[in-house]
Amino acid sequence: MEERKGFGSNFGFLMAAVGSAVGLGNIWGFPNKMGASGGFTFLIIYLILAVICGFIVMLGELALGRKTGKGAVAAYHAISKRFKWVGWLGVASAFLIMSFYCALGGYCIKYVVLNVGNLFGTGFGSNGMNGGDVFGAFLTNQSEGVIYGLIFVVLTMLIVMGGVSGGIEKFCGIGMPALFVMLLICIIRACTLPGAVNGLKYMFVPGWAVANGVIAEAPSIFEVISTAGGQMFFSLSIGMGAMITYGSYLDKKEHLEKNAVLIIVMDTLVALMAGLCVMPARFALDPEGPIGGPKLLFITMQNVFDSMDGAIGPIFGIIFYLLVVLAAVSSSISLLETVVAHFVDKAREEGKGDRRKKYSLIASILIALLCVLVCVDGLGSNGIAPWELLKLDGYKGWSDCWLDFFDMISEGVFMPLGGLLMTLMIGWEIGPEVVKNECEATEGHKMSSYPFFKVCCKYITPLCMLLILYGQLKSFFG
Repeated sequence: MEERKGFGSNFGFLMAAVGSAVGLGNIWGFPNKMGASGGFTFLIIYLILAVICGFIVMLGELALGRKTGKGAVAAYHAISKRFKWVGWLGVASAFLIMSFYCALGGYCIKYVVLNVGNLFGTGFGSNGMNGGDVFGAFLTNQSEGVIYGLIFVVLTMLIVMGGVSGGIEKFCGIGMPALFVMLLICIIRACTLPGAVNGLKYMFVPGWAVANGVIAEAPSIFEVISTAGGQMFFSLSIGMGAMITYGSYLDKKEHLEKNAVLIIVMDTLVALMAGLCVMPARFALDPEGPIGGPKLLFITMQNVFDSMDGAIGPIFGIIFYLLVVLAAVSSSISLLETVVAHFVDKAREEGKGDRRKKYSLIASILIALLCVLVCVDGLGSNGIAPWELLKLDGYKGWSDCWLDFFDMISEGVFMPLGGLLMTLMIGWEIGPEVVKNECEATEGHKMSSYPFFKVCCKYITPLCMLLILYGQLKSFFG
């Protein structure tokens, strides 16, 4: 049987894992949800959930992947009798997320091109239109949306075809440090704008958003917990099989416990940095613009760059949207790898050799078909929302566009359900000591958090998972 190749270094693994966690959800979701859900209060709740849920699920997934040396589906098959089907939830989540992630990634590439056009005064720039008009025209230009979405699909596919060390590790090893540098450049500029302090107050001062009329009323504590929990799952890339897959490529000598902590800390740091980049600029230069979702990226931020004098605006626009593309690609390759790894491993075990390129192509074609649907839909702008095509008139609230529909199924149901079932499996079927033994597989690596991990995995984390799952379903179905 052909050898299964993994990461060449722990740095490469960390950059890939952090890249998987760092994505569009950090840039438009985290700062907006933080401000609208109580500022610093939200941050504290998020950090608590990241410790009692995020760390537990992250470490469990990394240990499960490394112990079995298999992708999400095969890992559950190898280690459990009752939960052996759970891996398919991760693969399904990754597949559905990819369908709209590639569309959004394509939008990001479009905006890099747009700002290059603005810099040189060419016809493919804004041509004097404001951010809302530019974005509206793009959403209704279905062919252009499809082209950029497919470009993103192909870019992701080519990186995954290069393999773990030759493709994913190389890209993330360069892309993640570059993302940090570009974020710092944008933060310095954003935080030195007149009026930027209001963006900082929105993010960090409890109740500021309500007192200043940015949101109508303060959410309940349960709503804050639900929002923070949903953001944590999507932001950390847990519950979707990505960390099981990446863990399966990790060398036995690496410290799982330390790596899990580093991934969570670095992801949270990037989320806060993204907020320091986006929110001060929004409140300083486009105070009436959207504060969350795709419109924050593609309307508000473009208005911010258009309002800067001379060539400064387009230059910062190019830098900003390039960093968003890097964040999107680093996440999309982990999602595609989650889908592809199962079939590649199965072919290798059956003696058919490495068929990575074949399965990467097949998976990308299937993802591209759904991506085209999301692009043609144009975030609900073009009259083909799920409730219209499927005649679900009673469910307009949660399916206004295909992006929301796929997001509801993946982030709203499959991911928290997958995390819940994994903790139940570890806590009550195979036992927490399996994770402990894997963490201590290398001499000198003692799992210092084991008592905490054991209690959380058996009792605290499953209860939190249930609350998060309930809150997510409640938010989608009203």
